[in-house]
Amino acid sequence: MAMSVGSDGGEDKPMSDINTTPLVDVMLVLLIIFLIAVPVVVQTVQLQLPKVAFEPTTTKPENVSLSITQGSDGSCAVYWNLTRVSSDELLDRAVAKLEADIKKAGGVENLTPEDLPEVHIRGDINVPYRCIGGTIYTMQRAGFPKVGFISEPEPGSHTQRL
Repeated sequence: MAMSVGSDGGEDKPMSDINTTPLVDVMLVLLIIFLIAVPVVVQTVQLQLPKVAFEPTTTKPENVSLSITQGSDGSCAVYWNLTRVSSDELLDRAVAKLEADIKKAGGVENLTPEDLPEVHIRGDINVPYRCIGGTIYTMQRAGFPKVGFISEPEPGSHTQRL
Protein backbone atom coordinates (compact mmCIF):
# COMPACT_ATOMS: atom_id res chain seq x y z
CA MET A 1 0.00 0.00 0.00
CA ALA A 2 1.50 3.30 -1.06
CA MET A 3 1.25 6.44 1.00
CA SER A 4 2.41 9.98 0.41
CA VAL A 5 4.34 11.18 3.46
CA GLY A 6 6.00 14.41 2.50
CA SER A 7 5.42 17.20 0.08
CA ASP A 8 7.27 17.90 -3.11
CA GLY A 9 8.27 21.33 -1.96
CA GLY A 10 5.18 23.08 -3.32
CA GLU A 11 2.25 24.49 -1.51
CA ASP A 12 -0.21 22.06 -0.08
CA LYS A 13 -3.53 22.15 -1.91
CA PRO A 14 -6.69 20.66 -0.53
CA MET A 15 -7.74 17.48 -2.26
CA SER A 16 -10.63 18.31 -4.60
CA ASP A 17 -11.32 14.87 -6.09
CA ILE A 18 -14.43 13.09 -4.81
CA ASN A 19 -13.97 9.43 -3.99
CA THR A 20 -16.74 7.83 -6.09
CA THR A 21 -15.88 4.22 -5.33
CA PRO A 22 -18.23 3.89 -2.32
CA LEU A 23 -21.05 5.54 -4.29
CA VAL A 24 -20.60 3.11 -7.19
CA ASP A 25 -20.50 0.16 -4.79
CA VAL A 26 -23.74 1.22 -3.11
CA MET A 27 -25.45 1.76 -6.47
CA LEU A 28 -24.40 -1.67 -7.72
CA VAL A 29 -25.70 -3.32 -4.57
CA LEU A 30 -29.04 -1.48 -4.92
CA LEU A 31 -29.24 -2.46 -8.59
CA ILE A 32 -28.76 -6.13 -7.71
CA ILE A 33 -31.38 -5.92 -4.94
CA PHE A 34 -33.94 -4.35 -7.27
CA LEU A 35 -33.20 -6.83 -10.06
CA ILE A 36 -33.99 -9.64 -7.63
CA ALA A 37 -36.91 -7.99 -5.81
CA VAL A 38 -38.94 -6.56 -8.73
CA PRO A 39 -39.99 -9.91 -10.27
CA VAL A 40 -41.15 -11.07 -6.84
CA VAL A 41 -43.29 -7.95 -6.34
CA VAL A 42 -44.74 -7.93 -9.85
CA GLN A 43 -46.04 -11.51 -9.76
CA THR A 44 -49.80 -11.57 -9.26
CA VAL A 45 -52.63 -14.03 -9.63
CA GLN A 46 -54.37 -13.65 -12.98
CA LEU A 47 -57.84 -12.22 -12.42
CA GLN A 48 -60.57 -10.75 -14.54
CA LEU A 49 -61.55 -7.65 -12.59
CA PRO A 50 -65.05 -6.24 -13.07
CA LYS A 51 -65.43 -3.21 -15.29
CA VAL A 52 -66.94 -0.20 -13.58
CA ALA A 53 -69.80 1.46 -15.37
CA PHE A 54 -72.32 4.03 -14.32
CA GLU A 55 -75.78 2.94 -15.31
CA PRO A 56 -78.89 4.90 -14.47
CA THR A 57 -81.17 2.86 -12.25
CA THR A 58 -84.51 1.89 -13.69
CA THR A 59 -86.80 1.58 -10.72
CA LYS A 60 -89.74 -0.75 -11.13
CA PRO A 61 -92.60 -0.63 -8.66
CA GLU A 62 -91.98 -4.21 -7.52
CA ASN A 63 -88.34 -3.51 -6.55
CA VAL A 64 -87.48 -3.24 -2.87
CA SER A 65 -85.75 -0.05 -1.76
CA LEU A 66 -83.73 -0.29 1.46
CA SER A 67 -81.85 2.51 3.21
CA ILE A 68 -79.27 1.78 5.88
CA THR A 69 -78.00 4.26 8.44
CA GLN A 70 -76.44 4.03 11.84
CA GLY A 71 -78.86 4.57 14.70
CA SER A 72 -78.22 7.06 17.48
CA ASP A 73 -77.25 4.18 19.79
CA GLY A 74 -74.71 2.80 17.27
CA SER A 75 -76.97 0.04 16.00
CA CYS A 76 -77.89 -0.59 12.37
CA ALA A 77 -81.04 1.19 11.21
CA VAL A 78 -82.63 -0.44 8.14
CA TYR A 79 -85.55 1.27 6.40
CA TRP A 80 -87.91 -0.47 3.98
CA ASN A 81 -88.94 2.53 1.90
CA LEU A 82 -89.57 4.96 4.80
CA THR A 83 -90.44 2.45 7.53
CA ARG A 84 -87.74 1.34 9.97
CA VAL A 85 -87.64 -2.45 10.34
CA SER A 86 -85.74 -4.83 12.58
CA SER A 87 -83.77 -7.77 11.21
CA ASP A 88 -86.64 -10.20 11.84
CA GLU A 89 -89.20 -7.84 10.32
CA LEU A 90 -86.95 -7.38 7.27
CA LEU A 91 -86.80 -11.13 6.69
CA ASP A 92 -90.57 -11.55 7.20
CA ARG A 93 -91.41 -8.65 4.87
CA ALA A 94 -88.96 -9.87 2.21
CA VAL A 95 -90.36 -13.41 2.24
CA ALA A 96 -93.95 -12.11 2.10
CA LYS A 97 -93.10 -9.75 -0.78
CA LEU A 98 -91.40 -12.47 -2.80
CA GLU A 99 -94.23 -14.96 -2.19
CA ALA A 100 -96.81 -12.35 -3.24
CA ASP A 101 -94.92 -11.58 -6.46
CA ILE A 102 -94.59 -15.29 -7.27
CA LYS A 103 -98.30 -15.83 -6.60
CA LYS A 104 -99.20 -12.82 -8.78
CA ALA A 105 -97.12 -14.27 -11.66
CA GLY A 106 -98.96 -17.59 -11.42
CA GLY A 107 -96.24 -19.68 -9.81
CA VAL A 108 -92.52 -20.27 -9.94
CA GLU A 109 -92.68 -22.02 -13.32
CA ASN A 110 -93.89 -18.79 -14.97
CA LEU A 111 -90.95 -16.72 -13.67
CA THR A 112 -87.38 -16.22 -14.76
CA PRO A 113 -84.74 -14.60 -12.52
CA GLU A 114 -85.14 -11.40 -14.59
CA ASP A 115 -88.84 -11.25 -13.65
CA LEU A 116 -88.17 -11.31 -9.91
CA PRO A 117 -87.93 -8.01 -8.04
CA GLU A 118 -84.54 -6.54 -7.22
CA VAL A 119 -83.27 -5.14 -3.95
CA HIS A 120 -81.71 -1.65 -4.13
CA ILE A 121 -79.63 -0.74 -1.09
CA ARG A 122 -78.62 2.81 -0.26
CA GLY A 123 -76.09 2.84 2.55
CA ASP A 124 -74.78 5.87 4.40
CA ILE A 125 -71.04 6.35 3.92
CA ASN A 126 -70.40 6.09 7.67
CA VAL A 127 -72.31 2.84 8.22
CA PRO A 128 -70.13 -0.12 9.29
CA TYR A 129 -69.96 -2.94 6.77
CA ARG A 130 -71.60 -5.38 9.20
CA CYS A 131 -74.86 -3.44 8.71
CA ILE A 132 -74.66 -3.63 4.92
CA GLY A 133 -73.47 -7.26 4.93
CA GLY A 134 -76.21 -8.32 7.35
CA THR A 135 -78.87 -6.72 5.17
CA ILE A 136 -77.53 -8.40 2.04
CA TYR A 137 -77.47 -11.76 3.83
CA THR A 138 -81.06 -11.31 5.07
CA MET A 139 -82.36 -10.44 1.59
CA GLN A 140 -80.54 -13.39 0.02
CA ARG A 141 -81.93 -15.66 2.73
CA ALA A 142 -85.40 -14.45 1.79
CA GLY A 143 -84.77 -15.54 -1.80
CA PHE A 144 -83.97 -12.34 -3.69
CA PRO A 145 -81.44 -13.21 -6.42
CA LYS A 146 -80.48 -9.62 -7.31
CA VAL A 147 -79.11 -7.20 -4.73
CA GLY A 148 -77.66 -3.92 -5.98
CA PHE A 149 -76.32 -0.71 -4.54
CA ILE A 150 -77.38 2.84 -5.22
CA SER A 151 -74.40 5.18 -5.19
CA GLU A 152 -73.71 8.75 -6.11
CA PRO A 153 -71.58 9.02 -9.24
CA GLU A 154 -68.49 11.21 -9.19
CA PRO A 155 -69.12 14.75 -10.39
CA GLY A 156 -68.54 15.06 -14.11
CA SER A 157 -68.70 11.33 -14.80
CA HIS A 158 -70.43 10.33 -18.00
CA THR A 159 -72.88 7.56 -18.61
CA GLN A 160 -70.86 4.92 -20.38
CA ARG A 161 -70.35 1.20 -20.45
CA LEU A 162 -66.82 -0.10 -20.41
